[in-house]
Amino acid sequence: MKKIVISLGGSILVPSLESNNIARYVSVLKKISEKCRLFVVVGGGGEARRYIGVARSLGGGEAAADELGIMVTRLNARLLIAGLGEAAYPRVAENYTEALEFALSKKIVVMGGITPAQTTDAVSAVLAESVGADLLINATSIDGIYSADPKKDASAVRHDHLTPRELLEILTANRMNAGANTVLDIVAGKVIERSGIPLLVIDGREPDNLYRAIVEGTFVGTIVSEEGQNPGRPGLTGNATIPGIRWQQKEP
Repeated sequence: MKKIVISLGGSILVPSLESNNIARYVSVLKKISEKCRLFVVVGGGGEARRYIGVARSLGGGEAAADELGIMVTRLNARLLIAGLGEAAYPRVAENYTEALEFALSKKIVVMGGITPAQTTDAVSAVLAESVGADLLINATSIDGIYSADPKKDASAVRHDHLTPRELLEILTANRMNAGANTVLDIVAGKVIERSGIPLLVIDGREPDNLYRAIVEGTFVGTIVSEEGQNPGRPGLTGNATIPGIRWQQKEP
């Protein structure tokens, strides 16, 4: 079976405890897991930023803020495991060795943060490399990677395709602070470049977007891969999607 790692942004899964989207994701993730081997890395979202904000207001340093952020990502991961029930391995993987071990169960493996000063997107990129994933998906709050922040700049243009080098050029200006809310961090970009694993960035606010991308092969978003690996060509189809499915960009 194909191995797919999903970086599931905390801001879309658990924007707050009161308005979480865990139940909506559970049914979709269960369906996807019938088609491929699935690893899910969960971010901290709004709750993590609240804790980080309080820690900073109390005079806590970035190291303390990072530790709090990691704790919250693991709590979110535990909530997702509770929702997935028997479909998921019952423990949150706290390092890559555990993720590989838990994957032997053939159940969905769920992780949170691991390393201070890294986002869960970086964790997902290293995890994808560690397990030899066929595809890494970043499910975030926007439908791809843009030339500028589309929430602030109406003239921002979405990139349909980027090479790993082009992605790194976009990321170099990003500041890595605990709780930073960017598409990816530089560490994730560098791991993606060295691993050669295709990355798909899609709008994760609608869980069915994941199913359509992985199982049906259609998406609106940005694919990051080397030149010649195009979503509509056999090279990427064979490496990144379920056999027999051809990737096609959809009009927004």
